[in-house]
Amino acid sequence: MITSPAFRGKRYAVLGLARSGLATVEALVASGAEVTAWDEKEEARAALKSSLSRSDGEGDRPQAGGGADGGDCPSTALRAVPLPTSFARREDLVRFADPLTIDLAGFDGVVVSPGVPLNRHPIAAKARAAGVPVIGDIELFAQARAGLPPHKVVGITGTNGKSTTTALVHHILKTAGVPTTMGGNIGLPILGQEPLPEGGVYVLELSSYQIDLTFSLDCDVAVLLNVTPDHLDRYESFETYVAAKLRLFLMQTEGHYGIFNTGDEEASRAEFAHWDNSEGYRGTSVVSSWGILKNMLERLSPSLQGPHNAENAAAATEVARHLGVEDAQIAEALGTYSGLPHRMERVAEKGGVLFVNDSKATNPDSTAPALAAYPYIHWIVGGRAKTETLGPCEAQLGHVRAAYTIGESGPMFFRLLEGRVPAVAQSGTLDRAVRDAAGAAKAGEVVLLSPACASFDQFRDYEHRGQAFREAVEALA
Repeated sequence: MITSPAFRGKRYAVLGLARSGLATVEALVASGAEVTAWDEKEEARAALKSSLSRSDGEGDRPQAGGGADGGDCPSTALRAVPLPTSFARREDLVRFADPLTIDLAGFDGVVVSPGVPLNRHPIAAKARAAGVPVIGDIELFAQARAGLPPHKVVGITGTNGKSTTTALVHHILKTAGVPTTMGGNIGLPILGQEPLPEGGVYVLELSSYQIDLTFSLDCDVAVLLNVTPDHLDRYESFETYVAAKLRLFLMQTEGHYGIFNTGDEEASRAEFAHWDNSEGYRGTSVVSSWGILKNMLERLSPSLQGPHNAENAAAATEVARHLGVEDAQIAEALGTYSGLPHRMERVAEKGGVLFVNDSKATNPDSTAPALAAYPYIHWIVGGRAKTETLGPCEAQLGHVRAAYTIGESGPMFFRLLEGRVPAVAQSGTLDRAVRDAAGAAKAGEVVLLSPACASFDQFRDYEHRGQAFREAVEALA
């Protein structure tokens, strides 16, 4: 795991003990910090207590951690860092208490999950009254960087395409033989991973929520893929949401590199122009168009199908070039990229019909490029809607042979699509929609789950929804 002597003897409150919270507590304790930890779920607190008790009584020998699947077991062990002299065991560095019920004066930070809505949660006001910063694990990583072997950091944000671009940059670097790992909003928590050797590159997917909790992450390369209206329950306006994304660039120092595309939203263009010419601009280079080599576009992996993935590939190419990767190595990696689960994932081909899982598409802006990727589509759409319109999906309806609506917003999408596409069925549930689409699709056509909605009406999350799609496809005769 990533530890730092900078945390030794400091005091932190950690609110939320899921994967990133658990890794944060482990890293802080291993660094000699005092931690007050809390999670509303008793099982989460019990998992941390179990981890701490296993870490004691073994001297300073490293211990085996849990598996790399990101489950409830810690992914790494508490490593050998000398304890402050007043503590006999690592377990003594942790107490359990809700930060809302204790005096926060004298704490060095309150570390919260990005899922905590700071615009509504009372911890923000309580910490502010005590003069204590509210931060995330990415900020702790930023503070720990000075003690790591010389390295570089790539930070990637945007409304859509973050995960694919992050994974693709990581894949390109691995293909080129560069030591690399990815974290942030993807994969294992960054503090729970082993430090890279000299010359390594940390590739971080960063949501706006994570950037809100970060104040000193100086990325060697920062990328903004796009900004479209989303998450407006957490921001006062679209402009405020854009500004949250742009803070990734404003944390950079002179000479570091910025990449963003100005062609998505008129409001975004205005914000980008203001940032580019403002006093906050610190000398990052600005790339406003992707400029990917044409021969690379022709060699993209099938997992990079669609115009949105061409843009993701172009952004990854620009990052890799800046990091010194040769075009031949980039082209090789673009052709061998296997893709991520639930993102234009080719699940199966049955009777000449391709089944594609794009469950990660939770808004119309992310679904529209998926509809543009194939000429003949049987579209499964619906869930908990974030908008009452089709948005940019309207321009791609010519690709839709039939639509199958599901979930809470199913009736709304039926009304929006009736008469606009050749056929619409109110399937209601995902398994029924898969059966309906499979029964109607012909060889050469595609059954596409790209819901344009959140999943929480019928599923735990988009991953649960995508797995249900896989199982429904597997169950077909």
